[in-house]
Amino acid sequence: MPHIDSIPAQVLVSVVVSFVVFGAVLGVVAWLILWERKVVSFIQDRIGPNRVGPAGLFQPLADGLKLFFKEDYNPQQVDKRLFILAPAFIIIPALIGWAIVPWGGDWNFPGMTLWNWIPIIGGAVVEPARVHVAAAGSVSVGIVYVIATASIGVYGVVLGGWASNSKYAFLGGLRAGAQMISYEIPLGVAILIVLLCSGSLRPDAIVESQTAGAWFLIAQPLAAVICFTAMLAEANRSPFDLAEAEQELVGGYHTEYSAMKWALFFFAEYGHMITSSAIFTILFLGGWHLFPFVPQPAAGGVIAVLIKIIAFAIKVGLLITFMIVIRWTLPRFRYDQLMNLAWRMLIPLSAVLLVGTSVLVYMGLTQWWWMLAMNIALGGIVYFAQPMLPKTRSSNEKVRLIGSRFYAPQS
Repeated sequence: MPHIDSIPAQVLVSVVVSFVVFGAVLGVVAWLILWERKVVSFIQDRIGPNRVGPAGLFQPLADGLKLFFKEDYNPQQVDKRLFILAPAFIIIPALIGWAIVPWGGDWNFPGMTLWNWIPIIGGAVVEPARVHVAAAGSVSVGIVYVIATASIGVYGVVLGGWASNSKYAFLGGLRAGAQMISYEIPLGVAILIVLLCSGSLRPDAIVESQTAGAWFLIAQPLAAVICFTAMLAEANRSPFDLAEAEQELVGGYHTEYSAMKWALFFFAEYGHMITSSAIFTILFLGGWHLFPFVPQPAAGGVIAVLIKIIAFAIKVGLLITFMIVIRWTLPRFRYDQLMNLAWRMLIPLSAVLLVGTSVLVYMGLTQWWWMLAMNIALGGIVYFAQPMLPKTRSSNEKVRLIGSRFYAPQS
């Protein structure tokens, strides 16, 4: 075994962050399900889970044990290899996107020495350095990595629907494929708008570009709304859960799944919620930055890093709670409404917003008030132009029925 005199500080911190974040995400996903059940019980004026453990805190453990010991049934007609691979294809993208997330900014690492009981270590290990508190450090193409990993999540859904050899699962897979491909376009354009404003693909640089002024949520509110809407659609969260609509498709693309393979699909959904909320926090909420318009240094000691991690976690938690409230507040779209929202509203709006942002950046008007004024002007134009746009004919028109409030007597 070769003798190693030193280990770069970034390698040591990245390994520790990887293990800590991976374990935290796995644990948080289980209790997110309990949190959603508590939130919906509050919205519906119910008690919610309250039997297993104090105030129902151990309910996720009971649910996990139940799913672990259930029969792992594979129907006879399925393509067994693809049927087993589909849950892995959907859960892996949900868990690897957080690798480039700058959880706590930069740490002024003071240096340390590891003892000789670690066989590959001898002498001083880490010199004083400025270290990125992230699993992968400062990645020059971090946002491209996020887009690439998010785009392969559709394969798990489509494979699950196809390999099940069931009409309900197949229709759910088709819906999910068309939905994810459609909403990836406005999502990518909204991210591109942020990249234009920040001038970098590095997540930590995007956060630092917001620390000296306004968050991009303030400077680019339309891009934030487009991005958040597209994230809900990409994660198949209500009101965009057409791929698993119980009233129409039994369970959609995971109809034929059971036990832990079935649980992995829901594990991936909540994993996508965590990852997408973290990316949204980087892009529009200043990342680990505590308050808008209040400058904050990017690097600091251990206490500063812990404060930044807590601030980042609070923002992510609030976004996840907002997603949960949306699910139990808004009704599900029809499929034609889902596609119209993407192709007739979000894609054209994001394209025009991208052009407007490009013009302002080219002219050097990159201050947040110029961006906000452009967003307000564009939003006003869309609001007043919407009634004049041609309407699409719908097969779901209201039927004139005597006695109904929709019945208009002929004069």
